[in-house]
Amino acid sequence: MLSGRGRVGELRVVYVVACGAPTAGELGTFVEMAQGAGWVVRVIATPMGAKFLDVERLETLTGAPVRTSFREPHETSNGLPPADAVVAVPVTFNSVNKWALGITDTVAVGMLCEHVGMGVPTVAVPQVKEELARHAAFQPNLEVLRSMGVRVMFEVGAPMPRWEDVLKELGSLR
Repeated sequence: MLSGRGRVGELRVVYVVACGAPTAGELGTFVEMAQGAGWVVRVIATPMGAKFLDVERLETLTGAPVRTSFREPHETSNGLPPADAVVAVPVTFNSVNKWALGITDTVAVGMLCEHVGMGVPTVAVPQVKEELARHAAFQPNLEVLRSMGVRVMFEVGAPMPRWEDVLKELGSLR
């Protein structure tokens, strides 16, 4: 059950973390669906993920900037309301492995590590080539994420889940 830590009025806050994979270009659809289900959405992206996004559209939809970098030393806040949930979609081979190992060299992976440590309910939806999914590091790192309470939506060789399925998983966190 979510704690309500990120409530904006009666709505809940979800951080959507996007990495550099093709599905990131369709993220606006998921943002609209999440908003329709009552979520306030904030988008955070890896630097490569931002190249796949329609940043202008996402900023218009969410009313907030897409966060792609760490805050500056003079900034006292990251400008984000506290999250009730996090959805990493799409999350890449690189970001899954860094997340599991705690390598926070991007604000996106840093946020994933921090929020799992805070106990914020989190869903990971990898988009990874089958060849990379069979790499010796990948499956064990998915298990590390699962052991930390992350719900992982991934099967080797299967297509990425539909946006409706990701939204349903997010809704199950409520």
